[in-house]
Order: sequence, then structure tokens, then C-alpha cells
Amino acid sequence: MAHVQVNQLFKKYGELQVVHGVDFEIGDGEFTVLVGPSGCGKSTILRMIAGLESVTSGDIVINERVVNDIPPRDRDIAMVFQDYALYPHMSVRQNLGFGLKMRNASKVEIDEAVRRTADTLQIGALLHRKPGQLSGGQRQRVAIGRAIAREPQLFLFDEPLSNLDAKLRVEMRTQIKRLHMSFQVTSIYVTHDQTEAMTLADRIVVLRDGRIEQVGTPDDLYSRPANRFVAGFIGSPTMNFIDARLVAEGDTLWVEPTGGPRLSVPAERVGRYRPHAGRQITLGMRPEDFTNTWTDESRAASSAVPLDVTVDIAEPLGSDTLIFGRIGEAEIVCRVTAVAAPPRGAVMRLNAHMNHMHLFESDSGVAL
Repeated sequence: MAHVQVNQLFKKYGELQVVHGVDFEIGDGEFTVLVGPSGCGKSTILRMIAGLESVTSGDIVINERVVNDIPPRDRDIAMVFQDYALYPHMSVRQNLGFGLKMRNASKVEIDEAVRRTADTLQIGALLHRKPGQLSGGQRQRVAIGRAIAREPQLFLFDEPLSNLDAKLRVEMRTQIKRLHMSFQVTSIYVTHDQTEAMTLADRIVVLRDGRIEQVGTPDDLYSRPANRFVAGFIGSPTMNFIDARLVAEGDTLWVEPTGGPRLSVPAERVGRYRPHAGRQITLGMRPEDFTNTWTDESRAASSAVPLDVTVDIAEPLGSDTLIFGRIGEAEIVCRVTAVAAPPRGAVMRLNAHMNHMHLFESDSGVAL
């Protein structure tokens, strides 16, 4: 296993700065996901860790050794690419064993590693085939198997599921999770898909424009986002953002959406938000924090506030329904228990669970 430190990492292409002083640390056996929109620098950072890109300044440290100037073959890493990168003229067996062959492993060692890897990934029946005779999911399993067979100290994954259809993505995501639980090898995984990040990661590094916005567990990012960008990037459908004003009246604090009904702030949060009373703020509520079924006990426990939502579009999803609608001047989406699609313009009485709310500064987007 490997302990990885990235210290004040910068990357420039000519005058273009693409990574701006990135710092993070990955513990032994940890599965860390770098996530962010296209162009945020996540793949560039991964390639610098792999040695496929030079470092402009800063240090990459693996097991207390600075590897900036060490060639990729000497870093004891294995990388899985988006495009599989299999040798088309070689069989699956030869692809799986190629890395070991290049390290001058014996035929017995190679055969044992290939057998063990094929059993783990359930691709034993494919060993005689060429990559052109495999499906996308089978090719990706072979690409992952080639990395596993080498038994490296560090796995690097560069958007490995991007070329697969939705069903295969879910299957391979589960396969990667099982493999990590079995081998416990330190892994760094790059994706733009927040669902992959949330389901796979021990910790997530959220990037934007070459800078880190937040580092934390999936629960940290979902429940305690540091700013509006993270709050909007994590979660599907995305968090609702509503322009509002924070108003104090005696011991009570209210959130007043523009043109909408006032919503009471739970008592346990009044002390935290009172210093911001009188300010324009942004209220953040996730779609699942609006519900259409509740008991008196659940309503009280969640500080739920009744709220009328004017329906624009309803999207039935089977187990639940997405309601796209409006409160005041704000457009919102709510994930509610499955209902018959209400007509456009209908008013639904929902409960807004205010103990799950988030408040952000209007200008900077920083969480209050």
C-alpha cells in the first residue's frame, strides 16, 4: 500500500495555469476520488502523480519519497485508462500478464497471477480472446485485471467507466468497490460523475478551475458542503437554490424567499444564523428534503414547515416522483413519494424539512 501526499502542486502549459497550488493527502489503503467538471484539472493531477505529466512546481510524495523526477515505471503504480489501452494483437491472457513480463517475472509467476486475476474478475472464459472480440464491459474488466495482476502499491483510475452504458457503469462500479474492499490497495479515481464519487470514495476531493473546493467523506460533502458550488455539484437532482432574506423577530428567525412564504429556522440553528439577520442570503434545500408523506412525529423531528408548491412538470420514476414547480419567484425540484402526476398549475402541499437546510452568502457562495 501507499501513502500519498500532494504538496502545493502547480501545472502550467506556457502561460496557461491549469492547477493552482493543490494540497491533499491519501492514507494507506484509502480510496480517494478526484471529482469536478470538465477542465477542472483532475486528470492533469492524476497524470502528474503517474509521471505522465511533468510538475511545474510542488511535490508528489509516495511513501515519503518525492517522485517528481522518477519515471512512471519506477513508481510502482498501475493505471486504468478511459479507453482501456489494451494491446489489440494480444489475447486477454497476454494482456493480463504483459506488465509482469516486462518486469521479468517467471512464466510460473505470470501464469499464477493471470489465473488468480481472471478468477477474481470472472473472465477465465475470455483468456483466449482478443480485445476486438470483447464487449465494452469485458474490455474494462481486462484493463482493471492487467493493473491488479501487477500487485502495485497504488492504483490510478482515469474515468474508467465513461465509455460504458448506464447499466454497465453500475455493474462495473460495484465490481471496482468489491475489488478495493478485497485488496485494500491505495487508489485514486478521477471522474466527473458525482454518483461514482459518492458510491466509491472513502474521501472525495472536489475541484474547480484547478483549485480544491472541499475535501471530505461523501457524507461531509452531502450534509456539510463548504460552499454553493460543492452543494450544487454533489447530489442528483442538484440542490435547489432560492434567493431569500434572513429576518429576526424576537427569538424567532425566518427565511423569506423572494415572493414566497416565510420559513422558520429551527431553534437549534437560530444561534448560528442570528449574526446574519437582515442580510440577503441563498437558501439551499435538496429535492429529497421536500416530502408529501409524514407523521406528526416525523414532522416535529425534522422541523418541517408546510409549503405550497405550484406544479409545472411531474416526472414519475416508479418508486418516487420528481415535481418541478415554483414557490414564489423560485423554481425548485422536489423528490416525493410516488404520486399520480398532478396537472400543470396544481398546488401541492409539501413539507419542507428545515433541519436539512443550508444557507450561503449571496455573493461568495460560502456556507454560513
